[in-house]
Amino acid sequence: MSVSTNMESKNLPVVKSKNYARLPQVLEIPNLIQVQLDSFKWFMEEGIKELLQEVSPIKDFTGGKMELSFTGYEFRAPSHDVAECRQRDMTYQSNLYVRASLLIKETGEIKEQEVFLGEIPLMTGNGTFIISGAERVVVNQLIRSPGAYFTIPPEESGRRLCYAKLIPEHGAWLEFETSNKDVIWAKIDGRRKIAVTTLLRAISAEGDPEDALTINSDQDLIDLFKEDDDNPEHQYISSTIDKEPDSIRTKKESLIDIYKKLRPGEPPDGESAKSLIINMFFHPRRYDLGRIGRFKLNKRLEYEERGLHVTSRALKPKDLVEIIRKIIQINNEKITPDDIDHLGNRRVRTTGHLILNQFRVGLIRLERTIKERMSLQSDDPAPANLINNRPIIASMREFFGGSQLSQFMDQTNPLAELTHKRRLSAMGPGGLSRERAGFDVRDVHHSHYGKICPIETPEGPNIGLIGSLATYARIDSLGFIETPYRKVYHELENTSPKLIGRTLRQDITDSKKKVLVAEGTFIDETVAKKIAALSKTKVRIIPYASDEIEYFTADREMNKCIAQANAPLNIRDEFQEDRVGAIRSGKYVTEPPDRMDYMDVSPKQVFSVTTALIPFLEHDDANRALMGSNMQRQGVPLVKPEAPLIGTGMEKEVAKYSGQVIYAAEKGEVTSVDSKKIVIKSDGRKNEYNMTKFYRTNQG
Repeated sequence: MSVSTNMESKNLPVVKSKNYARLPQVLEIPNLIQVQLDSFKWFMEEGIKELLQEVSPIKDFTGGKMELSFTGYEFRAPSHDVAECRQRDMTYQSNLYVRASLLIKETGEIKEQEVFLGEIPLMTGNGTFIISGAERVVVNQLIRSPGAYFTIPPEESGRRLCYAKLIPEHGAWLEFETSNKDVIWAKIDGRRKIAVTTLLRAISAEGDPEDALTINSDQDLIDLFKEDDDNPEHQYISSTIDKEPDSIRTKKESLIDIYKKLRPGEPPDGESAKSLIINMFFHPRRYDLGRIGRFKLNKRLEYEERGLHVTSRALKPKDLVEIIRKIIQINNEKITPDDIDHLGNRRVRTTGHLILNQFRVGLIRLERTIKERMSLQSDDPAPANLINNRPIIASMREFFGGSQLSQFMDQTNPLAELTHKRRLSAMGPGGLSRERAGFDVRDVHHSHYGKICPIETPEGPNIGLIGSLATYARIDSLGFIETPYRKVYHELENTSPKLIGRTLRQDITDSKKKVLVAEGTFIDETVAKKIAALSKTKVRIIPYASDEIEYFTADREMNKCIAQANAPLNIRDEFQEDRVGAIRSGKYVTEPPDRMDYMDVSPKQVFSVTTALIPFLEHDDANRALMGSNMQRQGVPLVKPEAPLIGTGMEKEVAKYSGQVIYAAEKGEVTSVDSKKIVIKSDGRKNEYNMTKFYRTNQG
């Protein structure tokens, strides 16, 4: 907390700040718009590359005439800078060129060309886009992560029966439900019910030989689950087999039964039924769990614990077997279901991923056009003749101009601008709608701790559906929100250099039980050498919070005991009290310091930047704090600015990352100042910083 006083000296106001903070700053405030910048950088460097590799090669409908591959790409420098685009109501964008290689199979000839694929709007250094002269922000979307989820819906009979859902990144959704009569049903894309035993018969002998499923009889199905389906009162697999018609006992009969339910009215035959199932679940182009979906599925089905390494992003027969096994285990109360609102089950689609998804839509349309042109081209085809960039341009324009997540930037004040870039929305394409969202999905969850602010959210119909990243939170490569913690040590190896400066918590004895170093001894270099000379052992010390920082997702921090940032520490960062307030698996506990695993880095890591600007927040009612955090964004700039009497120390960070303040890139000597620019000389180089004033904002 800082107190400011205005002093007049040579007619210039001087502001002196005093810091009354009780706790030292362990971790610097990160770049508050880094999420936006990193995400767009990933889109330009990795995202487009992966997508072009995914669609390559594009073959004609017969597969025997031509093959088009994308071998590389390049973004050209934009023809107009940001200031010019603002002034002339233009879009700040770059031209995307791809290197296309066309193989003509009859002659074996390869033609290579550089083809213009479309214009891609570029992100400015402030994390925004200039579209037709107006500044826009792409809001990060918080959605259900791909993977398998097991829940227990309310049941009239009172029995706790499992409902499971398998959500891919792209492809058909699979739902499983258990009836009161112990029958497990599957639904493909919400269509008619299919008995899971029919589905397992249909996919038997598919996939790689080493993990293919072998089902020749009803007994094979029963044996597959006999270890888990062991409740004599509720035999789930036997009940499901009994529910199947007698006409379904072979793989072919199962395939035809599924085909009839998915394609009613079409005449079924074994071959078309087989290709339908294979394409729907086992073809990588039609069904993609995604990197995140495969990671979550492997984790939930406990593959790593059993030494299994599955990397395929398409479905495997064993995945379905393990999902059904988990359903039976939950029905028999051997394991617990998932908490659907836990942040470990929700991921963030950042700006780069949202743009890439839209780019994929355009590329799929383009792929269809290329295939049509391949079948029509007869004489001297070339890559440029096959590629029509209109679908890409249209999809980009559609996203930036009309998407629910591409919004006019709120520029009422610098704080409003920064908060808009750090916003998380559960709405938008593939997300929730405010009409369907219930209370649970809107509510604060214990897994939000240090990741999503529990205070800042709109009042009204969007409450809980729009949130804000916590101050220190960041987003990992899979899209899960992480928060930092300090590592707490209670014991160290006797050879560790970290022992110096610590205090022993128990006597160190030799093989004859003679005390070499007594409990309570302060370890200096001499004592540390004496301890290091002993055979390898662990040395117990008074627990202390180190300066080592580790980032944890909501899943990883489960079962860890995390001390609060305001726990009293001495000058050596050792815990002073016998019992410490902490959080473990979402519950607040008071435990001895030697049970602490980690410690918060700051009391403000729980809250968003806006909430952290409220002085004496801990004495504020939560409802009023919510209103205060929202209303700070509505304050208009003063004609004659005046320093506040009291601040929280976050004001400087907000100004710095809002984009409204010019910051020197490096230190140097100010050689020139006028009303338009500042010139700073640094290491023989001159850096010019142009003043931005009198440009139109979205609000004015």
